[in-house]
Amino acid sequence: MASSPPSKRRRKTKNDNDTNTTTASSPPSKRRRRTKNDNETTNTSSSTEKLPPVVVFAHGAGAPSSSDWMIRWKDMLGKALQAVEVVTFDYPYIAGGKRRAPPKAEKLVEFHSDIVKKTAAKYPGHPLILVGKSMGSRVSCMVAGDEDIGASAVICLGYPLKGINGAERDETLLQLSIPTMFVQGSKDGLCPLEKLEDVRKKMKSLNGLHVIDGGDHSFKIAKKHLQTKGSTQDKAEDLAVQAIAAFVSRSLVTRCLGKR
Repeated sequence: MASSPPSKRRRKTKNDNDTNTTTASSPPSKRRRRTKNDNETTNTSSSTEKLPPVVVFAHGAGAPSSSDWMIRWKDMLGKALQAVEVVTFDYPYIAGGKRRAPPKAEKLVEFHSDIVKKTAAKYPGHPLILVGKSMGSRVSCMVAGDEDIGASAVICLGYPLKGINGAERDETLLQLSIPTMFVQGSKDGLCPLEKLEDVRKKMKSLNGLHVIDGGDHSFKIAKKHLQTKGSTQDKAEDLAVQAIAAFVSRSLVTRCLGKR
């Protein structure tokens, strides 16, 4: 009796992705012949990726790294990502208690890059994660676009997609090639979710989104909304941090596999 032909594997569709995080597919890696040096290379790469990440966390336009919001999120990120360190800093315009208006984001890139490079030099081999609040997320994306930085992922907390004049700030996002995650409040006027979704579809990098239901630009949720949902501010933010940790973990695994 003739055996039946093996069943064909089906291609994974966009609906196969998990519902919480939408990601852009990565190109398949090319197969190569195994050499005697493969074991050594794989072991070295694996040991490097197992090192805890180091995080550089940039503040928003209106409050320094010493603000209650920054301190709380620094602690949450450090624990969730099991980071070796979460480095925060103040941009020159606000350092030392200054209260000057922030300059254009582009003018902060060089200073930000220096902080990142010093941090990477302090922790060689550790995955580098860039995180920013609002304006700090824009600058983080600009810094992450530099291939010499070698960031493993960038996390945008309240990305200000909509500029003061109403124009979309999407140019930097469309140029990114590293995994990028957005955490946005559903009531954030600076980032309409439908517009962000359009931008994400055009991005070439792996990307994800976690929405804080009822959250504003700083993720603050009205008490009435929380009561209606039977939730709390802490629970909502904890879910966001868990989503960030899951995204970073997937990104690091993908990066590790790509090196083999």
